[in-house]
Amino acid sequence: MGFFSFFGRVLFASIFIFSAWQEFNDYGTDGGIAAKTLAPKLQVFSKHVAVQTGFEIPEIEIKAAVAAAVAMKGVGGILFIFGSSLGAYLLLLHQLIFVPVLHDFYNYDPTKPEFNPIFIKFTQNLALFGGLLFFVGMKNSIPRRQLKKKPHKKQL
Repeated sequence: MGFFSFFGRVLFASIFIFSAWQEFNDYGTDGGIAAKTLAPKLQVFSKHVAVQTGFEIPEIEIKAAVAAAVAMKGVGGILFIFGSSLGAYLLLLHQLIFVPVLHDFYNYDPTKPEFNPIFIKFTQNLALFGGLLFFVGMKNSIPRRQLKKKPHKKQL
């Protein structure tokens, strides 16, 4: 059972680690393709949040956001492989921050053809989020190993 659990974590984390590796290699001086994709999506997301809530999202340096995403995916994925809850929390944080921005299906008309691919990517990432929540929940539900108390010797 231990091997299959480890192998499953490796396969699950490989999604994040390979993505982080690809973004790291492409980063360059301008943040790479990830920065070019994130910048307009972040502007649209900021406007959407401002209209819906009246809250202004502060200006974010795109290169720093991409670097943070790479770090969260890379470090979180490696820690997750070894069963660390911290790794799962880093991956959860990444999913919580970046998925609603990058997969903005809510900005598209459901009858248009570009809606479906974006919505499918969003739901796939939602499933990854659910898997991470399951891992954290199972990790927290297993009781820690407790030390056995030695019985007291009766004195005569």
